[in-house]
Amino acid sequence: MTAAHGKVTLVGAGPGDPELLTLKAVRAIRAATVLLVDDLIGPGVLRYARRSARIVPVGKRGGCRSTPQAFIEKLMAAEALRGEQVVRLKGGDPFVFGRGGEEAEHLRAQGIEVEVVNGITAGLAAATSLGAPLTHRDHAHGVLLVTGHARADGTALHWPTLAAAAAQGLTLVVYMGVGTLPALQQGLLQALPAGTPAAVVQHASLPQQRELVTTLGALADAVAAAGLGSPAIVIVGDVLRGLQHAAATAAQPMQHGRVA
Repeated sequence: MTAAHGKVTLVGAGPGDPELLTLKAVRAIRAATVLLVDDLIGPGVLRYARRSARIVPVGKRGGCRSTPQAFIEKLMAAEALRGEQVVRLKGGDPFVFGRGGEEAEHLRAQGIEVEVVNGITAGLAAATSLGAPLTHRDHAHGVLLVTGHARADGTALHWPTLAAAAAQGLTLVVYMGVGTLPALQQGLLQALPAGTPAAVVQHASLPQQRELVTTLGALADAVAAAGLGSPAIVIVGDVLRGLQHAAATAAQPMQHGRVA
């Protein structure tokens, strides 16, 4: 890399609440001359950008029309090679279903310096917003983070296999799973009891956050009745048992810990 080259920093902006940004993320945003910004990044995060910075929306949202990944990678490289300090601003964490790995590989292959700044991933923020942990000495000794999207070749996840792993004492956290909820539920029920606690958190950490606590057996119907949609996190596991009593009398989703 020559001295004339810029740099790309892949920055995790967290789940949405700007107060959950790390200090390192704020410093990177302030230093950027060009920011390539995902669709779910709010104005509260962008307020840290310098006034002279060029902000380029590169919308990426599951189930919606998105900027092609190849175009984003090409744009990042072109700006860095022109000497710009580029920040690729992503929701959550760049290395948790954020395609940060492939972006870093693409840039490094061209001799471009890449730095990664972690952010709070949406799965963690969703559980915390419910007042639930992802691990617990009595209920869960590990976590499975999975995506509800099929692989690039169209192959879907084998939910019964994941359910068998979860039955051994793991919390299951599903990103981008609301669109495939009936198949997810049917597969998980092959190895988990219908009474297994389940929850869905939409817009975790944001003022418009909505929550639903239910059981695996009722999950798809309850989400449809509540009108919950993307972006949302699905959590399945015994770490949610403490929330079931509070949700037992709720006929609608909870907002901010209260029944809507």
